[in-house]
Amino acid sequence: MSSDLTKEIINKYIEAYNAFDTEGMARFLHKDIVFRNFSNGEVNTETNGIEEFRELSEKSAQMFSSRCQTITSYIAIDDKAEVQIDYEGVLAADLPNGMKAGDKIRLQGKSVFQIKDDKLVLIEDYS
Repeated sequence: MSSDLTKEIINKYIEAYNAFDTEGMARFLHKDIVFRNFSNGEVNTETNGIEEFRELSEKSAQMFSSRCQTITSYIAIDDKAEVQIDYEGVLAADLPNGMKAGDKIRLQGKSVFQIKDDKLVLIEDYS
């Protein structure tokens, strides 16, 4: 797969994410998608398959009134791509950790994407 096609798939997935478009995101996912979120070096969330991913995406979307991932750099190696991400979101609900609705979250991290059959088969987020 060309690096340009990989980049296009990732960009369109992130556009759908930023727009809270769960179905739009799913269009770019392989049926066997694996998603992992790492925080402080440990996996704190993992889904296997498109239905688990869709369920997590819908729950996550309800937590934010706005959110935006911005790619700051992109490196493609074989069937994987690593992107550096700036993330900003505004909470729509209070969280157990004490953050309140209306609070703004800003993070920098990276995401690793793997492509299979022109679809995202792996997404790993690191923050």
